[in-house]
Amino acid sequence: MTASVSRVPCTVVTGFLGAGKTTLIRHLLENAGGKRLAIIVNEFGDVGIDGEILKGCGIDTCPEENVVELANGCICCTVADDFVPALDQILSLSPRVDHILIETSGLALPKPLVQAFQWPTVKSRVTVDGVIAVVDGPALAEGRVANDMDALQAQRAQDETLDHDDPVEEVFEDQLACADLIILSKSDLMDAAGSARANAIIGEHAARAVKIVPTSQGKVDPSVLLGLGLAVEDDIENRKTHHDDELDHEHDDFDSFVIDIASVSNPDELAKRVATAAEEENVLRVKGFVEVGGKPMRLLLQAVGPRVNHYYDRAWTAEDDRRSRLVVIGLKGLNRPAIERILAG
Repeated sequence: MTASVSRVPCTVVTGFLGAGKTTLIRHLLENAGGKRLAIIVNEFGDVGIDGEILKGCGIDTCPEENVVELANGCICCTVADDFVPALDQILSLSPRVDHILIETSGLALPKPLVQAFQWPTVKSRVTVDGVIAVVDGPALAEGRVANDMDALQAQRAQDETLDHDDPVEEVFEDQLACADLIILSKSDLMDAAGSARANAIIGEHAARAVKIVPTSQGKVDPSVLLGLGLAVEDDIENRKTHHDDELDHEHDDFDSFVIDIASVSNPDELAKRVATAAEEENVLRVKGFVEVGGKPMRLLLQAVGPRVNHYYDRAWTAEDDRRSRLVVIGLKGLNRPAIERILAG
């Protein structure tokens, strides 16, 4: 079924922690060809980092008021309380937006969100143009959908009281199950053999045949991702996931917290400490803004397991909270005191 031209199309961008969703969306914003875009950004944690990155783009067709953040809660669990009001806010904008991008948290299941588009008050105004799943190419090339999967499996095998089903695998498979297109990110970091392994793993986990698009730095022609006109909400019941029989679901398999750290003098040394924390304490994702002594620019740090990137994204402003704060996300049982000691150096 094609989408009604009277409804605003929405593209859902899903994918595991650190897969490259924000990078992809930023590229879409910068190459939208005059389309007026709006974004709903969902964070799993108390501090909205991805929303701040997107608000700082300075793109006329997506001004700051067109970016709505839903922090400290997974959008698939709080559709009625958070998503619908955010949608109302965006649809009230003038001039009218042409397209809405929804970046889910890395832990979100896209199906409950898409099902909300079946509600009469929602369906009359918007439609799901398509679901895009972003997957981490280098991680898949190494045979993992998340960092340090071996440690996770070993821990679970030793404890008979735990559910030995891997929640990370389930989240990954549920995201692929709902996807209309799969973005294989960071392809420039893989050789031909690694790319072949990553594609093979996607094929093993995907429930149906879906096109895979390799990317570097999130660079995909917007015409490939936007304007699909699929009205996914009308087909979502045919996309089978692990959680179809659940009335509700929890994210109790994951921990998320914010750590305040002191201003740093050497970003590279901080990056090494973040990598150490990931390797020693089973951290999946770290992201945040950091103050560097003597620098007027804000340092953006992001890590997926032990892979750490950092750069100065913009100058600090008078309105900014200049505290150095990092959001840490990992599997249940993270040792916060140990992580704090490592990050403090």
